[in-house]
Amino acid sequence: MTTTKDDKKAEYNAFLAVCPSRQLLDRISDKWVVLILCALGGDASEQPGASPAPKAMRFSELARLLAGVSQKMLTQTLRALERDGLLIRTVTPTVPVTVTYELTDLGLSLHHLTRGLRQWAQTHMDQVFANREKHDARAS
Repeated sequence: MTTTKDDKKAEYNAFLAVCPSRQLLDRISDKWVVLILCALGGDASEQPGASPAPKAMRFSELARLLAGVSQKMLTQTLRALERDGLLIRTVTPTVPVTVTYELTDLGLSLHHLTRGLRQWAQTHMDQVFANREKHDARAS
């Protein structure tokens, strides 16, 4: 019996422990993944009312933009995103070598979702802080 693409797709149920989509959910729910996708999606240069434009960025640009990320973590995350086909790593033979990263169409489709998550988190932090304070006051 042959398995069609539709049959395979029906097997992906993240509520099942053996589903490979759980690994993908684990990866894409990582804060560094969200921030890298947002950076490459052009969100960092976002002007009020302007639509962000995806752009290629060098490793050093990403490292400066993502405050607190270690070189090791950034490297590992970029490699994983490249492996999953969410971004393209381009090496240009200059002196020194220039390496840039940019979103693929697949990565861009995910960026649209992660952008909303980032914006939601930024918009609702005051409410979350207030709720934490209320909760902690009741717990003590």
